[in-house]
Amino acid sequence: MPAAEIARDVLLILAAGLGAGMICKRFGVSLLVGYLVAGAIVGEGILGLIGHGEHEMEDLASIGALLLLFAIGIEFTLEEIARMSRFFLLGGSVQMVLVAAPVMGFCLVWDPEMNWRTALLIGWAVAFSSTVLVFKALAEWGATASPHGRRAIGVLLFQDVALAPMILLIPLLTGAGDAAGVREFSILGLKSLAFIAVVWGAHFVMRRWLVPLIAGLRSAELAVLFTLTVLMAMCLGATIAGLPAALGAFAAGLVLSGTRLSAQIDALILPFRESFAAVFFVSLGTLLRPSVLFAEPVATIFVLAGVILCKTIAGGAALRLVGLKWRSALGMGLGLAQLGEFSFVLLNEGLRHEVLSPLDYNRVLFIALGTLILTPQLLKTGLRFTEPEPEESHDESRGGLLPQESVQSIVVGLGPAGHKAASLLETAGGDVCVVDLSPVNLYPFAQQGFRNITGDATDAEVLHRAGIEQCRLLVVTIPDDRAARRIVVAARRINRNCAIIARCRYQASIAPLRRAGAAAIVCDESETGRALLETLLPAAAEALPAPAETAAENPEVRR
Repeated sequence: MPAAEIARDVLLILAAGLGAGMICKRFGVSLLVGYLVAGAIVGEGILGLIGHGEHEMEDLASIGALLLLFAIGIEFTLEEIARMSRFFLLGGSVQMVLVAAPVMGFCLVWDPEMNWRTALLIGWAVAFSSTVLVFKALAEWGATASPHGRRAIGVLLFQDVALAPMILLIPLLTGAGDAAGVREFSILGLKSLAFIAVVWGAHFVMRRWLVPLIAGLRSAELAVLFTLTVLMAMCLGATIAGLPAALGAFAAGLVLSGTRLSAQIDALILPFRESFAAVFFVSLGTLLRPSVLFAEPVATIFVLAGVILCKTIAGGAALRLVGLKWRSALGMGLGLAQLGEFSFVLLNEGLRHEVLSPLDYNRVLFIALGTLILTPQLLKTGLRFTEPEPEESHDESRGGLLPQESVQSIVVGLGPAGHKAASLLETAGGDVCVVDLSPVNLYPFAQQGFRNITGDATDAEVLHRAGIEQCRLLVVTIPDDRAARRIVVAARRINRNCAIIARCRYQASIAPLRRAGAAAIVCDESETGRALLETLLPAAAEALPAPAETAAENPEVRR
């Protein structure tokens, strides 16, 4: 495509994503649904504004996927993956086999003319789930370190790693099963093992020498250049080894994870993450051909429901094998019922090698997009079915994620005051959950093992996720007095026995906060405000009210 056409398509994709995002935010609809629908509207299937070359659209989607997968990779350390090895190997392998085998059998029965190679490729593609969406949902619910969250992440990581051998096997599915084909596969297999060794070695070198060198220069510009260099180098290395560039991007995140630059890199990437998601999902939406649905509407809906049921059962069985109760396992299995980013990578490779026909490609593509559109509701429903697992109330990092029943205090807002409040409460021995709108502010607390929730605490749903029902001390430190009052009101409606300490910027806000139910108020206009906060919090932590005791009846937390 000429540069002008590429620029025009990128502009249309971003504009479509922006318009869809504004509409979805206005009406409370999932952004993912908006991106996919917007892509379908501007794509060749409806308006024809984008999509004159399907492969170019797939390339644009792949660019978005690269950046998204890098952002996911940096969230994990190699040490964490090693600790999740049981969930990774047993849960991941069982889930993929229990999905791929029934799907392959169904394809052969549904279409007797389909050969087993095509059916196998479709089974592999359907077995993948969306690492991006599931990880984002777990983070928003503060469940990345929970028993069901860690097991689900282990399954997703296995799928990400399993993409490499599947990509290597696709050339053999063309029927080239002679000695030359086997030899080529063996060579690529050795290259993939070498690539894994390179990732481990690069991580050691980064952590020992390069990252301290870059961090010592104290330059955000150099940190960005260094990150982009590592990302491009890993993608190029994966491509040279015959592996997908997407795997290289994920490996680049792992190489840089757990280092002194991790938080800074994550902070630099996060502002653009939604843009990456818009490019990826709007580009995928342009590939949608509504004619496939109109030609086989009943069959498509039937298969879509069957895929969701199959993946829910398979995911539930796999998670049950690695220790979850059936209720939590099936709930998280429902959350894994969508097709993932790597499904599209695998389907594209199959189409390129002519293992998959264009018609079968579009059929599976529509099913995949259908599961993605349903994903927000599936995840929300599935996570509601999960429940705390008391047997895992200790974790390697800091005694682990405590179940919601044991959360004693919640800190809302992680500016300087909130950071200080959380640290003081944790030092005093309290079990602290931190809540903030920005994942950047939450990142250092997540690294230390704090339970953390991303979201707006004026929303009662966010407070429920934080465990406000069992909370005994709530500290609100956000700089917006009106929002602070709404948080206090929402918290008091749910839990009348919770002691609430609120920060406000102006003296005029003290009376409204007190009427809303705050037991103690720290005002920024007061010269002794910060000193009062530092004195009040340890005392409050030592004298947390019993569940049956109201805040007003406890003199230790009454101003």
